[in-house]
Amino acid sequence: GNLADYALLERTLAEYEINMVFHLAAQTIVGIANRSPLSTFETNIRGTWLLLEATRRNPTVEGVVVASSEKAYGQPHYLPFTEEHPLHGNHPYDVSKSAVDLIAQTYAHTYQLPVAITRFSNLYGGGDLNWNRLLPGTIRSVLRGQPPVIRSDGSFKRDYVYVEDAVRAYLTLAELVGQPGICGEAFNFGLGQPASALEVVETVIRVSDIPHVQPLILDEVRNEIRDEYLHAEKACRLLGWLPQYDLESGLIRTMGWYRDFLDSQQQRT
Repeated sequence: GNLADYALLERTLAEYEINMVFHLAAQTIVGIANRSPLSTFETNIRGTWLLLEATRRNPTVEGVVVASSEKAYGQPHYLPFTEEHPLHGNHPYDVSKSAVDLIAQTYAHTYQLPVAITRFSNLYGGGDLNWNRLLPGTIRSVLRGQPPVIRSDGSFKRDYVYVEDAVRAYLTLAELVGQPGICGEAFNFGLGQPASALEVVETVIRVSDIPHVQPLILDEVRNEIRDEYLHAEKACRLLGWLPQYDLESGLIRTMGWYRDFLDSQQQRT
């Protein structure tokens, strides 16, 4: 169904007696958002208020966890981002996440809907088939013996969270969302160890045991923030969340998944 179909959202929540909602649906690609802001705003912003309104009207819902993003902060006034940093997105995707974040807070504070918000660093792990991302695009290129492509100049820094750590964060937050001090709050989730795009690619190459591959640096990025990374002390203190995987150990597990996946795809052809 369509996230912008309010009747469908309300009927689904009611007919399946949903008690916990994880709102992860979005247009998630920065480049697409720059090219197509209207569809991004329609899905990310309007889709969010429609879903929250449907949950507000459904008595079975006991909590909602809404996916915002570190990009909701926009250009950094300081780094690492803390939850107190203003939400000042400038470009279409960033603005959509700033709006999502504020709308979710509105439903918590105005209507006492049990909502909590996640602001994650870049997520990676098996199952993501959007090859335009640095991860998993680099992994596929390296496993094929091809030069991985870096769209920036290689120096842009990001923090990365392995998907299993992200799942634990979502489940923990869902269990606690109705408690005082959690409801209506936003939480950062990140390692606090930013790596440049070139460092990420070099780590992929190192753990792949295919050392002869060299990256192709395009330096063509526009409308992207140079450095982004988070402070996750609040999540650690209030939720007891700590990442279990650093970048290298997460990439080793991720590499194994994509190696198996690409091998199975090749066998089918």
